[in-house]
Amino acid sequence: MRSGRSKFKQVRHFVAVAVALAALAGCATAPERVARTPASAQPLDHLQVAILPPERDLTAQLLEGDFALAHNDLKAASAAYGRAAFLTDDPKVAARATELALAVHDIPAVGQALDRWKALGATPAQMASTRARLALDRGDTDDARQQLELLVSSGDPDAWREFGRIILSARDAAQAAQLLEQVATPQRLPNDAQAWLAMAELGEGLGRHDYAARTGQAAMARFHNAETYAWAAQQKFRAKDPAGARVLFAKAMQKDPKNARLRLAYATLLAQGGDEAGATKVLSTGAQDADTYALRTTLAARANDKAAMRRLYEEIQRRPDDEQADSAFTLGQLAEMLDKKEDALDWYADVPDDDAHAFDASVRSAVVLDGQGKKDEAHALVADLQTAYADQPDSLRKAFGLDAELYMREGSFNEAADAYSHALRVKADDPEMLYGRGLAYSEAGKIDLAVADFRRVLELKPGDVETSNALGYTLADSDRDLDEAQTLLQAARSARPNDPAIADSWGWLQYRQGRLDSAEQTLRGAWGARKDADVGVHLAEVLWKRGEHGEAKRVLDEVRKLDPKNATLRSTEQRLKP
Repeated sequence: MRSGRSKFKQVRHFVAVAVALAALAGCATAPERVARTPASAQPLDHLQVAILPPERDLTAQLLEGDFALAHNDLKAASAAYGRAAFLTDDPKVAARATELALAVHDIPAVGQALDRWKALGATPAQMASTRARLALDRGDTDDARQQLELLVSSGDPDAWREFGRIILSARDAAQAAQLLEQVATPQRLPNDAQAWLAMAELGEGLGRHDYAARTGQAAMARFHNAETYAWAAQQKFRAKDPAGARVLFAKAMQKDPKNARLRLAYATLLAQGGDEAGATKVLSTGAQDADTYALRTTLAARANDKAAMRRLYEEIQRRPDDEQADSAFTLGQLAEMLDKKEDALDWYADVPDDDAHAFDASVRSAVVLDGQGKKDEAHALVADLQTAYADQPDSLRKAFGLDAELYMREGSFNEAADAYSHALRVKADDPEMLYGRGLAYSEAGKIDLAVADFRRVLELKPGDVETSNALGYTLADSDRDLDEAQTLLQAARSARPNDPAIADSWGWLQYRQGRLDSAEQTLRGAWGARKDADVGVHLAEVLWKRGEHGEAKRVLDEVRKLDPKNATLRSTEQRLKP
């Protein structure tokens, strides 16, 4: 038998279920025995909610300001944050309002926001910084100097960095340079070598070379550390004093022999001065990283030192896995130069997508695949590049250019011209792509199109030697506009009198003009300077025309050994039938 408590719980349960069902049904009626009574008034029925107008609603103003910023509407953002600054005690909002007012050059708004920021606790350094920028905006150099002096004497640890930012942001470079010299004096600069060097570099960038030299020398005399010696060395190098630069860099290295950045700078200076062996020695000593390995690889490649490349390749492979991963692109380059093509492809594939060399790694992979005869794979990889970099115009243009170069290598000149045309849709009138397409058109026999492209390049780059030679040769080879060809090739020869390619063009023009003696002499000189297949074929044709058939055949035999698949060789032999 249930207790009374149990009966109560049971009744309460049934009542609760009935109420819930009635609420869900929405149309249930109460039992007839229950009298209807009006519902009692709810407390919320009488509550009046105050709704702020937008101009007094902090959240609304901040949202409006951020929305305006997202749409690059600085003026609207400045107005919204200006209102918000007076609706909050947060100094960050007032600071933001001040920055935006400065950005839109609204001087009254700057004053109001700055007063509010000051009331909310802006530091003396922040006030001086803002007032200095405001003075610069008004063109008041004297006030700007006074405020900058207050800034750097404020004791704020970031004061000199802020001073540099203000000088860099000034719209009047002459005014900025004047303030730099007036404020950043040895008497004011802090006991921090980096601050001295930063001011010297600012002076160099603003054209105040004497100030930069004085400040850099004073820093070196005061601090005697590696950074100041290195900066002074760079100044010597800029002044075309490489011997003095080497002396100072050597002192810097003595001060901090483990500094990899310093060794890179010193090695770069030596390499630029022609001392590549010295640069390699500097880089090879001390701790190594991806950058030192990369520069060592560049120097070994310049010298075509296969033994050095091999040692470097083996050295990096002995490093821990994470260091090898950092140098994956360099390892790929070394493997490629050592003719380890499959290893090169593996290393290039290991270069992460977010690596600075990711694009270049794919480019080199395509070139390697093409060299292996895997042309379809190479073009497929380039197509992937075109998709992956579709939103990066410069890389996309390069990808189309790479596709064109691969087609040129294959002798697919129409396809190459199409690829160059795609690149030109990305960047119209790109001289490099126009020149490449001109070559492709010329090889494809589309002479009018080739001539048009070369002439356009010369409009964009008047006097360009490569294009003058290409257009001059194309005109001579097609036996048209020979006077124009002569003018172009004479200019090219004057610029590069010892270039065999230009000599070949000049000799071929002379042949077209019927000057066989001069043509033979010129082409013999070019052939002697460089055993190029096209030069040899041209010389053989001139010899054949002069009746020297035996000598012509001997030259053609040499060409055949050099390049048996040469297209000019095949077409010439079909015509002459030697």
